[in-house]
Amino acid sequence: MRRKTGPGRPADMPERHREAWAAFFFLSPGLVVLSLFVFGPLIFIFVVAFFDWNLFRPEQHFLGVANFVELTGDELFFAALRNTTVYVLGVVPAQTLLALLLALAVNQNIPARGFFRAAFYIPAITSSVVTSIIFLWIYSKPGLLNYVLSQFGIVGPDWIGSPKYALGAIMALNVWSTSGYFMVAFLAGLQSIPASLYEAARIDGASPWARFRHITVPGLKPTLFFVVTLGIIGSFQVFDQIYMMSAGGPVNATTTLSYFIYNSAFRYFRFGYAAAAAVILFAIILFVTRVQRKIVRPEAP
Repeated sequence: MRRKTGPGRPADMPERHREAWAAFFFLSPGLVVLSLFVFGPLIFIFVVAFFDWNLFRPEQHFLGVANFVELTGDELFFAALRNTTVYVLGVVPAQTLLALLLALAVNQNIPARGFFRAAFYIPAITSSVVTSIIFLWIYSKPGLLNYVLSQFGIVGPDWIGSPKYALGAIMALNVWSTSGYFMVAFLAGLQSIPASLYEAARIDGASPWARFRHITVPGLKPTLFFVVTLGIIGSFQVFDQIYMMSAGGPVNATTTLSYFIYNSAFRYFRFGYAAAAAVILFAIILFVTRVQRKIVRPEAP
């Protein structure tokens, strides 16, 4: 029977307190970093969104919801919202499907499997600035892509300089550069599925498609949720390639919400207006992620 040191207090409570304080001590550096660089700025953005904030003025003027009201009539903001939505709807399904196909391929017992895994993953660890510069050369009028098309008698356009093709060209780059990263996640998910399930299905005469549908897909639900969630967040926040390759052009055809926020803050010095747009972007990502959680349930069967 456990001794009590006081009314309702077990004897080992001091030991629990020591363990709790030790845990807090080791967690405190991470909590400080998160507070300074994540939670603090996030709260500060919500505050700045209600001000006419300018770093070059000693006083900041409170505007209430005026920044949000102005955004509702800003055609460029809605153009950026439309471009971002197209970007998300195009990139997330494509990169998810390609990553899954690559994972299924390199999960097989094929020659040079390690080489292919590394080769597919290299774009994910390459600087986005470097890949953007490389693809600028590929997409240019006299670039590699148009040279290949010319061998088949096709005259290619200026992929980045054309409003019709610019956003799609950047989307293709993003799919190529991120699929390798998500391939690794799918590969880990595939290898966590017990091989005994596949053996039992083969004994029962299940076809490859039936094994994929009833074993692989349900087993990959947590991984699929992870991949789709990160893909949605990353696509909504796309900035690097836009900044390096098109600067939002031509004629705002590639202006996304992140680039709109950047321009508002660091080109026009309207930090309150940019913060209001950032708050809306945060709300959109939060809402879409919640809806996606309902559709792609992370719980494995």
